[in-house]
Amino acid sequence: MRADSAAEGSAVRPIRLVLADDEVMLRRGLRVLLEHDGLIRVVAEAGTGEELLSVVRTHQPDVALIDVQMPGKDGLAALRELRGLPRPPVCAMLTTFDLDDYVSEALRLGAHGFLLKDAEPGALVRAVQDLAAGGAVLDPRIVVRLLPRFRSMGDSTHEVRLVRSLSARERQVLELLGAGRSNAHIGDRLGLTEATVKSYVSTVLSKLGAENRVQAALIAQRVAGTGEGELR
Repeated sequence: MRADSAAEGSAVRPIRLVLADDEVMLRRGLRVLLEHDGLIRVVAEAGTGEELLSVVRTHQPDVALIDVQMPGKDGLAALRELRGLPRPPVCAMLTTFDLDDYVSEALRLGAHGFLLKDAEPGALVRAVQDLAAGGAVLDPRIVVRLLPRFRSMGDSTHEVRLVRSLSARERQVLELLGAGRSNAHIGDRLGLTEATVKSYVSTVLSKLGAENRVQAALIAQRVAGTGEGELR
């Protein structure tokens, strides 16, 4: 999360979230679902890309869930502008199965995750928590459907060489990134502090030439799919 989750007494600061979708009823339903346990607070909603940019500047949320298709400035155009803000939120795209072509462009623009609108309630809550904690989220159904395309997006031979250049610990971190794990989870699995994990993640991204965790995760999946690159 961008700001510290400092507690006031025993109360943990909720994750500040913005919902952007042109379907009002969908936004209302997601809001009720996500705010149910008090761990997430929807600080604003938006029905267009222009509204999204405005509420993000006003409320400075930790996470933004963005519909790909909105009237006027669509989700991808809004994502492009959000990346230029001094303190952009972590952004994940809300999508449906018939919008495959948008995934590659959202990746290029730096999206940190992709969620299907009909995901199970618990999965959506966990996804927002993982995004706020520094994780990447990829709905398994999206990965299964698009994995052939993901594997063809990069130069697998070059990526295998890059992965082989990583240290053993860096490959362990990459493997967990490939599973969409947060820094906290990676730290627990590898016996490292979150600060150390953050440093490893930055190094891995730099060595792989990846702009964010999702891109690193897809490189990990492509390399694992070739059978030529060992992540362990």
